Amino acid sequence: MSELLIHSMSEFAGLILPCLDEAGARDIAEIGSEFGGMSKLLAERAGRNEGSLTCIDPEPAEGFADWAAQLPQVHHVARPSLDVLDEVQPADAWFVDGDHNYYTVYNELTRIDALQQAADRPLLAFLHDVSWPCARRDFYYAPERVPGDWRHPFSYDHGVRLGEDGVLPGRGLRGMGQFAVALEAGGPRNGVLTAVEDFLKEADTDARPLYYVHVPAVLGLGIVFDASAPWATAIAEFLLPYHANQLIARLEENRLRNYLEVIDWQDRQAS
Repeated sequence: MSELLIHSMSEFAGLILPCLDEAGARDIAEIGSEFGGMSKLLAERAGRNEGSLTCIDPEPAEGFADWAAQLPQVHHVARPSLDVLDEVQPADAWFVDGDHNYYTVYNELTRIDALQQAADRPLLAFLHDVSWPCARRDFYYAPERVPGDWRHPFSYDHGVRLGEDGVLPGRGLRGMGQFAVALEAGGPRNGVLTAVEDFLKEADTDARPLYYVHVPAVLGLGIVFDASAPWATAIAEFLLPYHANQLIARLEENRLRNYLEVIDWQDRQAS
């Protein structure tokens, strides 16, 4: 995405870090490293708290691997998340910001939850891109890793626009070769928020209830956590003013519409 668009998960630091402090989180796992953004904030926090940061990313940004190798508290796993989640250790908190499609996110959440339950540890997971454009539409950084019966028809050359379920050839928000978008939004097994909702339908039970918070800013932050954890009430009360906040959602929509207008202007100038 263009540097004009604020899109880093680190923009939520004012919400995320207090939650980690309240939960006493020391050992943290991150799917999808954000070199220069969230990864550095988490690494700094892990260093201060004698904790650890495990970054799972097969293709991180240039310089990330060297940076991680210099920090004793950071462990880089250079493999796709779904190849290693059965092998890694449980964590006090998880960050899910890798490939933004239903298959990947649903299976990441399911395996993370199983890992936490097997260790009798509460779930605390932060997910990015739960709002537009990935909420109801799959984006693929590596479509070959998604089985064909889970993968929607996609394009690297088409873009998306607010309020439109289809795609635009060579226009709108698009990956410019870096990622592909599903040709249609909506429907079953499509999008990050759909994956979160389907996970919650199965995992949120009377025996083990879960809370979900949705902050509708900066492409959307979702937070899933065990309602029975000793810190759950404090975190829920802290996050409640931001959950599904309509003013925040309206500001985000306005921000995105302005950004899309800039893209349209740039396209017109280039034609």
